[in-house]
Amino acid sequence: MYLEHFGLTEAPFRITPHTDFFFEGANRGATLDALLYAITHDEGIVKVTGEVGSGKTMLCRVLIERLPANVATIYLANPSLSRDEFLFTVADELFINLATNRASAVLRALQEHLIELYGQGRQVVMLIDEAHAMPRETLEEIRLLSNLESNRHKLLQIVLFGQPELNDNLNRQEMRQLKERITHNFGLEPLVRADVAAYINFRMRAAGYKGPDLFSAAALKLIARTSLGLTRRINILCDKALLAAFAANTHQITYAHVQAAVRDAEFRKAPLPKLGRWIGAGAAAMLLSGGLAIYFWQQELAAPSRVPPTALAASPPPSSPLSAAPAPTPSAATRQAGAPLPLPKTMAAEPTKGGNLKFGPATLKKIEETQQWLANADGEHWFIQLLATDATQTEQVENLLTSTDKLDDPAALRVYSAEVRGAQRIGVIYGDYPSTSAASLALAHLPQSLRMSGPYLRQVKRLQR
Repeated sequence: MYLEHFGLTEAPFRITPHTDFFFEGANRGATLDALLYAITHDEGIVKVTGEVGSGKTMLCRVLIERLPANVATIYLANPSLSRDEFLFTVADELFINLATNRASAVLRALQEHLIELYGQGRQVVMLIDEAHAMPRETLEEIRLLSNLESNRHKLLQIVLFGQPELNDNLNRQEMRQLKERITHNFGLEPLVRADVAAYINFRMRAAGYKGPDLFSAAALKLIARTSLGLTRRINILCDKALLAAFAANTHQITYAHVQAAVRDAEFRKAPLPKLGRWIGAGAAAMLLSGGLAIYFWQQELAAPSRVPPTALAASPPPSSPLSAAPAPTPSAATRQAGAPLPLPKTMAAEPTKGGNLKFGPATLKKIEETQQWLANADGEHWFIQLLATDATQTEQVENLLTSTDKLDDPAALRVYSAEVRGAQRIGVIYGDYPSTSAASLALAHLPQSLRMSGPYLRQVKRLQR
């Protein structure tokens, strides 16, 4: 309806996955690269989790397109099948002619077909969307399928996409054998405010828009706050806001247009209140999990930026939140020439030692060493985020640091602190890797005790900012 009004060639904010609109920012592109590497170089089960509307299905569709030509894919969009139905569905996807209805015979026929494909130099990957909805007996069948192998290689690579409930299912005692076979865990984090602006701009340009930025700063802020950084919600709000602006015969998307979209969308307010109750109860296991990314993201939304207010006052605001480019990260050559990356005020040693932080001498030394590493680290490198939590959780951080003696390189374990709206945040990170593939490989070889907490990959420059 509004395409001609805004000079668009197609709808920019459809909620159905369209791979031409895949946004590679906010770690999405890096996650895709790591998935491709894990699938083509590994032999374990891969798991991808994210909240409702975080972009899991889009990632899955793009992954199918980017896989090498020798890879045959099985895509299951509705896995809520019984064990036998699941086996027959897999056989049907591989065009196996069955002469029996017995599950054991189907499994044998499936193995023979996979061996034949392997002999032809082909790899078979099964992508299961909405895996959190799988019955337990069907999840157990996943484990049995992962056992299909030749003398040297697995015959079937399995990737599970699901909501955080998938982690709960896998944490059950009866699922421990399946969980042990998962070698890679990826989490899709909600978009932060700057990423929301970049995402909207990308979708508009991908749909053919060539004019000046449409969304005002106030409109973007309201979209970021209301959507919780979930891409599906962003799409819904932007589509409704464009329609409201079209009805008003204007080309500028204002706060009022987004406000009307918010009222019409009627989003429910889960899951943040639930997470808040978990934190109030002091559930340390939940604080360790990646599921709290949404909670901390919401805490940061109210702040004008990731940098301290003093830094904001010292620099002029960009003319447009969509067109503003991030400050370039100094190259390695520049740093070697004696121009280290300036430390933000929040990373300075003195504020870290002050306030309510009550860390031991060893941890304080780690924080200082991390500050120096961060000042000179290559922004294009990657590390593994082991923990991100409120800095008042000193005991939790100390306990984690004392349980990492099995790491390949204990010296690569680092601790940083940052101030957000006057409150200290603390993070425990590990490693310094030149690529996502190297970081992904290191993630797969972390001790099981650390992998259970849901660690994920991040790029150095995102922490430096």
